Amino acid sequence: MSKGRNSQQAVQAVLWRLMLLAAVLLSVAMLWGCGKSPEKEADTKTSDEDKIVIGFSMDTLVHERWLRDRDIFVAKAKELGAEVILQIAYSDSQEQEKQVQYLLDQGIDVLVLVPHDAVSAAGMVKKAKDKGVKVISYDRLVKNANVDLYLSFDNTKVGELMGEAAIAKRPQGNYLLLNGSESDNNSAMFREGYMSLLDQGIQEGSIKIVGETWIKDWLYENALAYMEDVMDQNPQIDAIIAGNDTLAGAAVHVLTEKRLAGKVIVVGHDADLDGCQRVVEGTQSATVYKPIDIEATKGAEFAVAMARGRMVKANDTINDGRFDVPYYKIEPLLVTKDNMMSTIIKDKFHSMEDVYMNVPKDDWPTK
Repeated sequence: MSKGRNSQQAVQAVLWRLMLLAAVLLSVAMLWGCGKSPEKEADTKTSDEDKIVIGFSMDTLVHERWLRDRDIFVAKAKELGAEVILQIAYSDSQEQEKQVQYLLDQGIDVLVLVPHDAVSAAGMVKKAKDKGVKVISYDRLVKNANVDLYLSFDNTKVGELMGEAAIAKRPQGNYLLLNGSESDNNSAMFREGYMSLLDQGIQEGSIKIVGETWIKDWLYENALAYMEDVMDQNPQIDAIIAGNDTLAGAAVHVLTEKRLAGKVIVVGHDADLDGCQRVVEGTQSATVYKPIDIEATKGAEFAVAMARGRMVKANDTINDGRFDVPYYKIEPLLVTKDNMMSTIIKDKFHSMEDVYMNVPKDDWPTK
């Protein structure tokens, strides 16, 4: 009897342990199920759906300023919680068209476009609009496209400042014009600006345009080749207005070879580091400073706001050839040797050490 009772007790003990283990496992399962709540899954899904993706199609990164635009724009967009898909067309309209299609295929919320060609880019804008994607024409205007926003500097005023600087140094004489790329609408705006200042002198006969060209794709080597051809003819040139500091650099290079650097007035724009260096060295008379950080920061802010369905307030309008489009206009500043410290250096656009690196330290300004 004792042996049977012991056997019964052993069986009961085993059963008790199995029941206890089952209870523990059931509790763990319930706790795990509570931790993975439907609300949590819904939150994650909503977060993914709310994610903002900006397509940034840039024409080129060859020039110093575009590297700044890229870095500041991407950093600000990331700070605002947006992802940026970047594409660089390297001055090829067909490539840019393919890249814009790629961006649209990625399901972007907003397209920020720096067009290589102001006219052909209209087709890219149409594709975006057909998909319900907002378009910001960044720095360069897309013609006949009715973009949602044009964000840039007062480019006509940029040209006016360039003309003003040249006339201040050479109120009369022979002028050479190195316009920017003809496919870039900004080039026409710059030219409109400086020609409005030169026109009176031209009409009076005190200023003569002895040469003018449009530099394809804003390339240094194209400007260099043109300048070499012109200067080989030994013309009398008193002033050169160059579409940007890259083109001004090509002009100064050829003038240096002819021992004319510093004697011929050269004006550019963009306030590139090498342009600012030439200004303080005396081989370039002036540049125009366009605060890129303002443009790139505003561009990212506007893109995110548009993606979230918010209104963006422009401060002007511009006609793109067919439509009056909203224009957020930023003011440029003329920079000469005299105000380099109070503009470029003060804003930390470039450091004093970098700008004055080729100038003897005894000649550096004290403030």
